Amino acid sequence: MKSSKSLTLATLLIATTLASQSSFAAGAGSKNSSKKARTQTALAGDQGGTEYVHFAQWKDVSAFMDQMVQAHGFDRNKLAADFDNTRYIESAIKLIKPAPSGRPKNWKAYRARFVEPKRIDAGLAFWDQYADALARAESQYGVPAEIIVGLIGVESIFGRMTGGFRVMDTLTTLAFAYPDTPTREARMEFFRSELENFLLMARDSGTDPFSYKGSYAGAIGLPQFMPGSIRKFAVDFDGDGKIDLSGSPVDAIGSVANYLSLHGWKKSLPTVFPATLAIPDSDAANGAIAAYQTQGLKASYTLDELKAVASTAGDAPGNLLYGLIDLQNGDEATEYWFGTDNFYAIAQYNRSFFYAMSVIDLGRVIGAARAK
Repeated sequence: MKSSKSLTLATLLIATTLASQSSFAAGAGSKNSSKKARTQTALAGDQGGTEYVHFAQWKDVSAFMDQMVQAHGFDRNKLAADFDNTRYIESAIKLIKPAPSGRPKNWKAYRARFVEPKRIDAGLAFWDQYADALARAESQYGVPAEIIVGLIGVESIFGRMTGGFRVMDTLTTLAFAYPDTPTREARMEFFRSELENFLLMARDSGTDPFSYKGSYAGAIGLPQFMPGSIRKFAVDFDGDGKIDLSGSPVDAIGSVANYLSLHGWKKSLPTVFPATLAIPDSDAANGAIAAYQTQGLKASYTLDELKAVASTAGDAPGNLLYGLIDLQNGDEATEYWFGTDNFYAIAQYNRSFFYAMSVIDLGRVIGAARAK
């Protein structure tokens, strides 16, 4: 369906619910308002608490600069000047901290944040405008247009919200001043690696590192790739001789498809099948379910192996491997699904079952609207 067609959201959501074989109930429940505020601040690029702290004089930054000189031939004086012009971003520190624990996870509330009118309308317009590039990406990489559209819609509302932080500032702040959390050392190592990749990317492309804008965590462009992913997985899909995930939706489309194809996506394979718990929902059942979720982000079990805890309708192919997905709904009943390798390919992009299902559902909604 072209975006100019009129389709009520009620009709759209009903049609998509039937198409996706899901059992989502009406009503998303109450949203976590503090989390929503954190997300809006992150996307808007509110840089409250910005200050110059002379990063170049920090011992760890000095050691990092030495490493960049020795490993990659950077000019140390130029690096020192860049780090002296880099700002400490207090809001990035606040936003990166884990949300307070205690509130139960709620899949319906999470889904409602992404499968909503603004993203649906923007997705219709995006699909109409870039239908040729989406078809080419599906042909080349085997990833359906609705998955690419769903992912870009969840990540940035199709480029409307890509972040307003200077990437040099946020990556440096998180690489050397990460907040005191149990994973602090591992996260600082991650962000230092991303800072290394970012500086290499900027140098290789001849781009001023201070010109890049992104999220509070340093993610860039329509698909919100981290610099390391840009260097490994991004592609020049529009053929203009450069990769630009912020200015070229076509590059973003090809890069998302390439990423998924390199993370296990299999052409024509479904993503999920609804599952029914085969044992009473209890603490003992939770323990049994958890035992089937230790395989990591991959499909590892046959239907016969899973039937001890859950079953699915007869249309799930018996020759595939699956993983057991639980989508908690607060005080309401948990939803269960069997996920294929393609579900887990999406989960590699963002290690969350809620995220992967939101990508799938948003793409289905938009696809159903275009089919009308």
